Amino acid sequence: MPEELNPFEIAQRQLDEAAEILQLEPGIHALLREPMRELHITFPVKMDDGSVKVFRGFRVQYNDARGPCKGGIRYHPEETIDTVRALAAWMTWKCALVDIPLGGGKGGVVVNPATLTDGEKERLCRAYIRSIWQMLGPLSDVPAPDMGTDAQMMGWMMDEYCRLRGEFLPGAITGKPLALGGSLGRATATGLGVAMHIREALRLLKIDPHSCRAAIQGFGNVGQSAALNLVGLGIKVVLISDVKGCIFNPEGLDISYLRSITDRYGVVDRDRLRDAEELPGSAWIEQEVEILMPAAVEGQVNGQTARKIKDTVKIIAEGANGPTTPEADEVLRQSDIYVIPDFLCNAGGVTVSYFEGVQNAYNYYWDLEEVHEKLDKKMTAAFHAVHEMAQKKKVHNRLAAYLVAVERVAVAMKLRGWV
Repeated sequence: MPEELNPFEIAQRQLDEAAEILQLEPGIHALLREPMRELHITFPVKMDDGSVKVFRGFRVQYNDARGPCKGGIRYHPEETIDTVRALAAWMTWKCALVDIPLGGGKGGVVVNPATLTDGEKERLCRAYIRSIWQMLGPLSDVPAPDMGTDAQMMGWMMDEYCRLRGEFLPGAITGKPLALGGSLGRATATGLGVAMHIREALRLLKIDPHSCRAAIQGFGNVGQSAALNLVGLGIKVVLISDVKGCIFNPEGLDISYLRSITDRYGVVDRDRLRDAEELPGSAWIEQEVEILMPAAVEGQVNGQTARKIKDTVKIIAEGANGPTTPEADEVLRQSDIYVIPDFLCNAGGVTVSYFEGVQNAYNYYWDLEEVHEKLDKKMTAAFHAVHEMAQKKKVHNRLAAYLVAVERVAVAMKLRGWV
């Protein structure tokens, strides 16, 4: 039977497993299986040549029992409502897991941003916000950047929202440029959070980071930040990949140099490569390394590719959302690999987005040291909460993360009298 790859059905299946162990009331379980609200939109954008193109987009508010919805906006040519629903669900669990008072949401537009000029991107951002602004706000739903979007785009979106509201509300959008109320450390927070979780896993497993090699799939914002921080821990990053393939050096890559020749979409300039060789795109999962980090798109560790993972691998750190399919999970559970699940591993971004919203609300901003200190405290606490739940219930880490997060959301729903 072929492996099921519908991301929302995967998210529901994972929830169902946790609900059974937690013995959730049927009403709570039923509510948690579906988004509370979702909006499908089509909107026009004038292109540079004077033509008008119609785009399709979405905004999903999955659950706001613990606070305003929070979640990024993705620009991707193959965006689907099921992907957005799944990511909104995972955002709900992610916020609960790191114990910040937010719910889960997500947005998306079906577009390849690399095909747009800056002017077209700005008009697209503003048009998207005009289509959904009534469901947004610091106390209702706060978007942020995700795949295919960046700080500048958040700046345009924030400006359009403020124009429509007639007041300055920087906390309506996070991941903004610093000059518009962004937080120090936000751009690198997801990758830094991944590195913090890997640090804790190495301590738990009593593995010296200086003896470790790492392979990273994806060299966008998350992959770059994680790679730099892994090197800072003493780990040798021997492979990174982008859409063109893999770049490999068994003695360790010069991550700082690679970043300097990488474009805004995470693609490395092959003409300027040095001290590295090129390998096929599939090579990232086949390396003899101790740490594997999928930091690209969903479903990259599947039933077939999971069987290619070498015996040397001790930790899989899921920098991407939904990178491992259920069939691959079954394969991994039969190994000794310590999996740090996605909505725990990559929660650094939403955590600092929350910090940004707090700073916007108080109109008082923290220095980088304070941001990193608060982030480390949240990441470390969440890591050990999941590990302790896994030990207590004798379950794998992904299910343990669900148990921690779903229980927190369910408690809030009951206390609010929803069921």
